Amino acid sequence: MLFHVHMEVAIPHDLDPDRRAALVAEEKARALELQRSGVWPHLWRVVGEYANISVFDVDSGDTLHALLSSLPLFPYMKINVTPLAIHPSDLKAQS
Repeated sequence: MLFHVHMEVAIPHDLDPDRRAALVAEEKARALELQRSGVWPHLWRVVGEYANISVFDVDSGDTLHALLSSLPLFPYMKINVTPLAIHPSDLKAQS
């Protein structure tokens, strides 16, 4: 099941700089791990924002929630999720 996920990050400005750097490094490592596993096949930065647009390929909304909440920056994110379905005019739907 595919999900379109928009994540906006708002790390508090008064967070300890060392803690911020550690969180950002942990976030990158976790994101790479999820991409390599195949559940996070697409990740794009939103130009001019500390945000991304992603596509996740998981079996359920519960699984997606578990993955998203495992992200180190999850406590500092605003997340919008849209479940996706194949469009009848998509080339893949013609097979």
